[in-house]
Amino acid sequence: MTSTQKQAFHVPLADLLDLPGKARLLGLDLGTKTIGLALSDVTRRVASPLETIRRTKFSADAARLLDLAEQHGVGGLVIGWPLNMDGSEGPRTQATGAFVRNLAKLTAVPMALWDERLSTVAVTRMLIDADASRARRGELVDKIAATYILQGALDRLEGLRRERRPEEAD
Repeated sequence: MTSTQKQAFHVPLADLLDLPGKARLLGLDLGTKTIGLALSDVTRRVASPLETIRRTKFSADAARLLDLAEQHGVGGLVIGWPLNMDGSEGPRTQATGAFVRNLAKLTAVPMALWDERLSTVAVTRMLIDADASRARRGELVDKIAATYILQGALDRLEGLRRERRPEEAD
């Protein structure tokens, strides 16, 4: 997928700075069997795990996702973009792109892509270090990976906010 094709269904992360007031962000870690979800606070500075959706079919998954977005006052989505370690796009990236394109047909909520390389590895290591059992890791890894993805994006947004402040003072 070319960058022109990506532009058709997502916005640059910086566009999420311009969301209204207390709109939250929802982070997604799209897996083949589950979708991990994380939610920001209303100041868009802290990410917290929300839930894991067991994937069934797109329409049901999208309905649940959009219902949660509405319930929590979500103004934007941050979706993990599963690039290969060398930065190339593979089958998981293509599947994520298809999901996002289809979701974009159902909602006007802006969606930003965030490089998720190593997020699941980092989260799994953290859970192992916390002595979580294999079963417990399986329960938690997707929504914590979504939290890791969302927090990375929130930290970048905070940096962009700081860069923008001097201009706003002019």
